[in-house]
Amino acid sequence: MNSAPTPVLDEEALQRLRELDPGGQGHLLERVLRAFEASLLRLAPQLREARQCGDLQAVRHVAHTLKSSSASIGALRLSRLCAEIEAAVRQEALEGLPALLDDVDQEFDVVLQAVQPLRGSPT
Repeated sequence: MNSAPTPVLDEEALQRLRELDPGGQGHLLERVLRAFEASLLRLAPQLREARQCGDLQAVRHVAHTLKSSSASIGALRLSRLCAEIEAAVRQEALEGLPALLDDVDQEFDVVLQAVQPLRGSPT
């Protein structure tokens, strides 16, 4: 029962981005991935700091911000974790929050490693 691991980035989401730039002359996929990477590198430390300070509204805001951008590039697990964090804070269901925040912190690194080879170099 050795099934193939789920890819970090959903190929259908990446394909939708490629279809917006037929032929790739605009380098849309690369630009979107670079923008996502920059956003993640800015927001991940904000999330860690908000967690340390116990600022749940900042935690919710960062999770909300990353939820849709992650989905748009196909980082579906990251998007789902962000949605779960956002919902937990909103509903004040905080008992599972530390584990979710640990998971999302690990997923940041996994997604960055998946994005880097696809984003090309800055132009």
